[in-house]
Amino acid sequence: MRRMPHIFTIAVVVAGILLSATGAWAQESKIDSGDTAWIIVASALVFAMVLPGLAFFYGGLVRSKNVLGTVIQTAIIMCVISLVWVFWGYSLAFGPDKGGIVGGLDFVALNGVGLAPSDYASTIPHQLFMVFQLMFAAITFALVTGAFAERMKFTALLLFAVLWSTLIYSPLAHWVWGGGWLGAMGAMDFAGGAVVHVSSGFAALACALVLGKRKGYGTEKMAPHNLPFVLLGASMLWFGWFGFNAGSALGANETAAAAFVNTHLAASAGAIAWMVAEWMHRGKPTLLGVASGMIAGLATITPAAGFVTAMPSIVIGLIAGVVCYGGVVLKLKLGYDESLDVLAIHGFGGITGLLAVGILAEGGSISVQLVLIGATVAFCFIGTYIILKVVDLIVGLRVSLEEEQGGLDLSQHNEKAYS
Repeated sequence: MRRMPHIFTIAVVVAGILLSATGAWAQESKIDSGDTAWIIVASALVFAMVLPGLAFFYGGLVRSKNVLGTVIQTAIIMCVISLVWVFWGYSLAFGPDKGGIVGGLDFVALNGVGLAPSDYASTIPHQLFMVFQLMFAAITFALVTGAFAERMKFTALLLFAVLWSTLIYSPLAHWVWGGGWLGAMGAMDFAGGAVVHVSSGFAALACALVLGKRKGYGTEKMAPHNLPFVLLGASMLWFGWFGFNAGSALGANETAAAAFVNTHLAASAGAIAWMVAEWMHRGKPTLLGVASGMIAGLATITPAAGFVTAMPSIVIGLIAGVVCYGGVVLKLKLGYDESLDVLAIHGFGGITGLLAVGILAEGGSISVQLVLIGATVAFCFIGTYIILKVVDLIVGLRVSLEEEQGGLDLSQHNEKAYS
């Protein structure tokens, strides 16, 4: 009986040690369950922007003989870019900085990318941050495909995707978000105005110039074959964009809430502004115009979503609808065949949003934002042009005239969407 107090004392001491150790571990681990849950959802939402969002949006915009060829491009890009990102793309974008230009190879094949927090996001697992950024890499190149819809070889697409993601997207993401020179000078891009939209827009321009016009462009009717698909895709993009922008707060916090609200308001204003501009210019409002205006508002608010408040977001969306509609009109006057208006909507929209950040955001600088825009435009346009020339030398870029006339569905995949 005399031993019981001693046993009790030892048990108390051991329990105290265990509790202290558990407390120390909990304090050391900064993973926040709420933040983690939200970024898991946000990552899934951005995935939905690609599949099915962009697949339906682009698939509806092309002619019926090319719908499967367009949709499969979007699907395979998610798969290809996912592996590129895991094996080396993420390391080039977010690995330890090398001279402000590119990340080191420390994270190749996810070496060192575990479930503990990282320097980029202190309350979520490093792997979760990595996969959230993976979705951005995938949708950026998927947007570019709208420029060369209905005329690029599938083999060329695959090689182009690997090279562009590696040599253009990853370094640019590092410049802005990964500790590179643009971020160091104070460039502000909340969720990808430069990294996603300006980059895809001016890569699209390079694609249009290198590949040339579709056979019959300007003389044959090339209207969208399925406008309900277009609206469905645009709606899925809008839905997913809540994760795209609000998720870029990297936590379930006030910034995420503000970005969510701003995203919705800008999309609504963009749709209305495009509709009115088209109505005044062409005499009737169209469903295609409303859907395009939604995307214009979303693309334009992206760089500013976490930096401004609700009322400026409406103004940004209204400006976006007019500017991006003007971009489509300009394309028609200049006569280049950038099939699905990536430059007009994403390129011009991204520039407009980045300038808005310089004017409206606390700590924003127009001069720094202009450097960001200029560097992104030059790097992405020139770099894409060179990559396309290399791909053309290796596998050839464009399908034959007969294959183009028959449609990519049959010539590239031996399938038909409609019997």
